[in-house]
Amino acid sequence: MEGTAAVQSESDTDTDRQSGLTAARVAALTAAGKTNAFAGDSSRSAWNIVRANVFTLFNGIVGACFLVLLLLGRWQDALFGLAAFGNAIIGCWQEFRAKASLDRLALLNAPRARVRRDSHEIEIAPAEVVQGDILILRAGDQVTADAVVLEHRALQIDESMLTGESDAVDKTDGDEALSGSIVVAGEGIARATRVGADSYANKFAAEAKRFSLVTSELRTSIDRVLKWVGWGIGPIGLLVLNAQMMVAGGWVSAWESGTWTQAIVNTISALTAMIPLGLVLMTSIAFAVGAARLAARQVLVNELPAVEGLARVDIICLDKTGTLTEGELAYRDLEQLDANIEGWQNALSWFGNAPDANATARCLRAPFPGLGEREASVYVSFSSARKWSALSFADRVDETWVLGAPEMVLGDVATDAGTEVGEAVTRLAAEGLRTLVLAFTAEPYSAAAQETESLPTGLVPVAVITFSEKVRADAAQTLSYFRAQGVGVRVISGDNPRTVAAIARQVGLDVDEGYDARQLPEGEGELGDVLESQTVFGRVTPEQKKRMVVALQARGHTVAMTGDGVNDALAIKTADIGIAMNSGSPATKAVARLVLLDGQFSHLPDVVAEGRQVIANIERVSMLFLTKTVYATTLAVLFGVMVLEFPFLPRQLSITDGLTIGIPAFFLALMPNVQRYVPGFLRRSLTFAIPAGLLIAIALTVYTRIAMELEVTEPQLRTGSTIILAIVGIWVLAVLARPLNRFKVLVVGAMFVALATLFTLPLSTAFFQLVDPGEDAAYVIAVITVLTILAIEVVRVVHRRVLARWSAIDEVA
Repeated sequence: MEGTAAVQSESDTDTDRQSGLTAARVAALTAAGKTNAFAGDSSRSAWNIVRANVFTLFNGIVGACFLVLLLLGRWQDALFGLAAFGNAIIGCWQEFRAKASLDRLALLNAPRARVRRDSHEIEIAPAEVVQGDILILRAGDQVTADAVVLEHRALQIDESMLTGESDAVDKTDGDEALSGSIVVAGEGIARATRVGADSYANKFAAEAKRFSLVTSELRTSIDRVLKWVGWGIGPIGLLVLNAQMMVAGGWVSAWESGTWTQAIVNTISALTAMIPLGLVLMTSIAFAVGAARLAARQVLVNELPAVEGLARVDIICLDKTGTLTEGELAYRDLEQLDANIEGWQNALSWFGNAPDANATARCLRAPFPGLGEREASVYVSFSSARKWSALSFADRVDETWVLGAPEMVLGDVATDAGTEVGEAVTRLAAEGLRTLVLAFTAEPYSAAAQETESLPTGLVPVAVITFSEKVRADAAQTLSYFRAQGVGVRVISGDNPRTVAAIARQVGLDVDEGYDARQLPEGEGELGDVLESQTVFGRVTPEQKKRMVVALQARGHTVAMTGDGVNDALAIKTADIGIAMNSGSPATKAVARLVLLDGQFSHLPDVVAEGRQVIANIERVSMLFLTKTVYATTLAVLFGVMVLEFPFLPRQLSITDGLTIGIPAFFLALMPNVQRYVPGFLRRSLTFAIPAGLLIAIALTVYTRIAMELEVTEPQLRTGSTIILAIVGIWVLAVLARPLNRFKVLVVGAMFVALATLFTLPLSTAFFQLVDPGEDAAYVIAVITVLTILAIEVVRVVHRRVLARWSAIDEVA
C-alpha cells in the first residue's frame, strides 16, 4: 500500500512534461489500478430482472396450481396459466429494454488518446491512460481523463455537454480540463489527475446508470391490490381446501375414495379466481399499444409505463438549448452607429470567414458574404477570456477593426445608457439578444499591444450586431397547451438568466428577469420555495438541475424534465418522466423515458393524450378485474365458512373471465379517451368494485343454497352459477362502458352472442361441462340474475354521485 501511495503521489505531481511517464512508471501505475479503464455495470443484472418478473409470489401460486392440474390430468382447467406466462414475458422485455439503454450509456467515446511517454508522443486507447500521463490536446480531441493544464496556446474547451455553459472556455496553466469535454481551438499539454471511475465523466455515467423503472400509478395500484390478495390467499386457501375436503366426506374418506382430486381442483378454482392476473397483462398490453402508436408519431418509449407518466405530470422542466431553441445562434440585425466609417462590411465578412471563427462569428457569413479577397496583416483570434478579436488588413495597416463583447471592447461606455452605443447595447441586451460591437481605430495596432493581446487605442463604435437563438417553431404552441392543462413550466438553463428569460418571453411565458442559480439556497425547503415562485433559471449546474427536480418532487409534484445535453442527464434520470431530443447526447437518450426522434417538441401533447387514454381506459377495465377479485375472494370465504362445494370448475371460470373481462377489456383498453387525469385511480375503482363484487358473491351463494334445496345435480348447479355470473358480468361490462356508442354496443352484443353459442354448441358444452340446469333452477337463475342486475345499477348510480362529490371537494381544496 505504501508503494502504491508513493506511485500515486509521484505520478500526480512530478511527471516531467517534456519526457512524460516512463514505461516502468506506466507499468507500476497499471498494476496499482490507476488506469482509465472503466466498466461500470447497471445495478440490475439479467438474473435480477428474470427473478423479479418470473419468481414472484403470484407466479409461484399460479405456477404451482398449473403444475398440480397437469399432474392430475386436468389440463382443461389449467388455461389460466397463460396469463401469468404473458405477464412474465412482457415484464422481462420492458426491463431488458431499459437495461440495454443504460448499458449503452457512454460519455467517453474518443477513439484514441494522445500522450507523451519516454519523450515520445504516442497514441493509445483511452482505457490505457494512467494517472499522471501527459496528455497532448489539439483541436477536435476529446479530453479522456480529468486533467490540469500545464501549457496552453489559445486553448479553448467546449464543456457545454457537461456543464450547460454554451460558450467554449479558455484554459490557462493550472486550469482543470474535465473528461468528456472537447477541444475546439488551440492546443495544450495537461497532466491526468483523475482516471477511470474517479473521472468526472465516468462518475456522471455511473450515477446516471443506476437502474430504476418509471413510477406508474397504475402499476403501483395494481401491485398494492396484489399485496392485499397475497396477505389473504394463504388462510383463505386453507379455509376453502378444508371445506372442499369436508364436502367430499372428510379428509380421510376423500383420500381413500379419490374424491380429494376434485376438492383440489375446486380449491385451485377459488384461488386463481382471486388473483387479477389479467389486469396486469391488460395494463402491459395497453402500454405496449400506446408505445407503438407514439412510435408512429416519432416518439420512442424506452419504458412502457412512461406512456402513462406524462399524463400525470403537473410541472415540466425545460432546458433552453436544444429544447425551446434549436441550439444554434442566428444573425438577427445590425445597428450602424457611425455612417462616416466605411469598410465595415469587409471587416465583418473577414471575421465571419476566418478559419478559426467561433459559432457566433460564423453567423456573419450569410449576411456578409466574401466581399473580395483581402489579406490580413494582423489577426488576433477570439478568446472567451478577453471576448474580442482584432484585425488589420494588409492594404490598410494603419487601421484596425475589433469585434467583441461591448463591455470588453468599449468598457463602461457600452453599459452607459446615456451614450448612443450604451443605449443600443442595454436596450438590445434587455431583449435577451446576444450583442457584439464592431469598433474601429485609425491608429495602427502596435506590436507591443499585439504581444500582450491588448486592445488598440482610439477605438470608436461603428455598429452593434445582434444574434438570437433559433426558437423552435412548435415551442410556443406546446407550452400554451401545457398551461391550458394546468401544467406548470420551469425553464432551466446553464446560460445567462437574462438571455434565458428573453427566450422564455418569445415562447409565451410571462416572465421579467431570470433567476441566477448561483443564488439558489442549499436547503431543500428553501429551494422548493424559490421553485414555486420563480419560472426561469439561468447559470444552473447539472447537480443543481437534479436538486431542483428532487425539491419539486418533495413537494408532491410529478415532474417531467426535457433536455439534450449530458448536463441534463442526471435531472432527466431523476425526474418522474425524462424526455430527450434525438439530437442530444447518447448518455441523455439512454436515461430518458421518452425520446423525440424528430426533435419536434409538439409531439408532447400526443404523449399526454395517449397517456390519458391508457389511464382512463385501464381505470374502466380495472373495475371489471377488481370486481372479479372481490366476488371471488368473498365467494371463497363464504363457501369455506359454510362448507359448500365451490360452484365452478376452473374451465368454467374461463368462460366468465373471457366473455365478461378478458376479451371486452382488450377492446375497451384501446379505445379513444380524452378524459383528464385525476389522481386516485385505485380509490375510484374500488368504490365500485367492492359493492358490486359483494352483490355478485351474495347472489351466487343464495343461488347455491336454493339449488341445493331443489336437489339439483352438481353439474347443474355449476352450470347455473356460470350462467348467472356470465350474464351479470356482461351487464357490469355494459354499465362500465357507458356512455355507449356503436363500437361499445357491438362489443357487448358480441359477448352475449358468444355466451349463447358456448351454451348451445355440443363441442363447447362437453368441454366446459355445461348441462341443462332444470326447469325449477332456471326460474331461480332468472330471478337472481334480474335482481342482481338491478342492484348493480343502483351501485353505479351511487358510485357516480360519490365521484362527483370527491371531485367537488378536490376543486375546493
